[in-house]
Amino acid sequence: MEKKKIESYRDLEVWKKGVRFAIEIYKITSEFPVQEQFGLTNQLRRSAYSIPANVAEGFGRGSTKNYQQFLKIARGSLNEVETFLHIGLGIGLIDKTKFENLIEKTTELGKMIHGLIKKLTP
Repeated sequence: MEKKKIESYRDLEVWKKGVRFAIEIYKITSEFPVQEQFGLTNQLRRSAYSIPANVAEGFGRGSTKNYQQFLKIARGSLNEVETFLHIGLGIGLIDKTKFENLIEKTTELGKMIHGLIKKLTP
């Protein structure tokens, strides 16, 4: 099978999965109590959408070094999401099944981002 040429960040599987993950975070946080709107809800959403946004921005920067830096920022945002998910679990806003499913997705995204960084390293 022939590999599809990457012409846009939209062709990247890591970007596609990042967008789906951010949407899932939005849906889950919509179930959080209203008093969390400016706390955990906001923090989780911002860090989640930052993942695919930084993949996209880095792709458009035009240099490998810049791209790697934005991928590292995406990885940092992913780590933030994981931290907030642990907090959400700890305070009872996220049930264990949803938590485990989301952590599995963060692990997969982390491996994909790491792999892309390595692939771009000379």
